[in-house]
Amino acid sequence: MRWVSLILVALILLLQYPLWLGKGGWLKVWDIDQQLEAQKKINQETQIRNAALDAEVRDLKQGTEAIEERARSELGMVKRNELFFQIVGDVPISAVSQAR
Repeated sequence: MRWVSLILVALILLLQYPLWLGKGGWLKVWDIDQQLEAQKKINQETQIRNAALDAEVRDLKQGTEAIEERARSELGMVKRNELFFQIVGDVPISAVSQAR
């Protein structure tokens, strides 16, 4: 009777091996599921970035405000009859209050 029990337990273990550790086992499925979730997150971040770039391209094609903003920030251009003030360095609030 004891041998039969041992044989049945061994048979059950042999049947369970492919379920847990085999080619399509639970561990492989769990690992692939984790990879899928990571890829979904990357795809979502890429879609957000692409949407922002698409909006910027549309704005550059249709409006002049974006072109003007880029000319001001990247090239330092100013309009005619416009004053440009550039503040160099950070001034602490306490220094401003003492100067008054």
